Amino acid sequence: MGSRVDLLNHAGYREDGRTQHELRDFTVDLSKHGHADGAAAVTHGLTHVLVTVFGPREAKSRAQTMHDRANLNVELTIAAFSAGERRKRSRGDKRILEMAATIKSTFEPVVQTNLYPRSQIDIFVQVLQQDGGLLQACINATTLALVNAGVPMLDFVCAVTGGVYSTSPMLDLTLLEENDVPNVTVAVMPKTGKVTLVTMETRLHVDRFEEIFRLACAAAKVLHKEMKDAVRHRTAELVSAMGAGHGAPDRENTMIMDES
Repeated sequence: MGSRVDLLNHAGYREDGRTQHELRDFTVDLSKHGHADGAAAVTHGLTHVLVTVFGPREAKSRAQTMHDRANLNVELTIAAFSAGERRKRSRGDKRILEMAATIKSTFEPVVQTNLYPRSQIDIFVQVLQQDGGLLQACINATTLALVNAGVPMLDFVCAVTGGVYSTSPMLDLTLLEENDVPNVTVAVMPKTGKVTLVTMETRLHVDRFEEIFRLACAAAKVLHKEMKDAVRHRTAELVSAMGAGHGAPDRENTMIMDES
């Protein structure tokens, strides 16, 4: 079945002026947020997500306590004003629960939870604005917030959404594009090339899937460089502040930087 909307003009450009393989503007803010141990605000185009991390800290209940590792607790909220539909989503909303579970399962093999037995790491994801690529934004922001909190991980996790319009692969879809073409979200650990997530909500022909998967993995490496640069810049700021005698270092100064 073909697309219902002309997503590419005659010159091959998308509605927002990008080419098919071009990513949207990507911004990162790693400023301290309240009492959180780490935080990251990320935008992919008009999609805006804030993630705060608390912990590792003592597990709140016996049911959540694991004797050999830390429990990752992920909670996701979507602001009522984040999309044009103005629909209020409760925490029990099926889509919210599914997305929180997906984020949890994506990071469980990556976070070194075995270093913190009988504890928990709380990850709070707030969706402030959405215009496509919501899961990729949540995953990328979670990676940066965990790094900012000094939580040891095997690698960064970098996510990209891709789709196929007619026979043309497209990367980093807007909401208009996402609603109209078969699409997939891929999360990659760039250092090893391991894939921690592949999720599709629509059917995609196997021949097209291979092409878009390869492109998404290449795009994840581009995002990885941007994410590392943001962490490096924030680390330099903190080191500079410490050198200027601004008090004792806190947890935020324990950010991990993977230079490989």
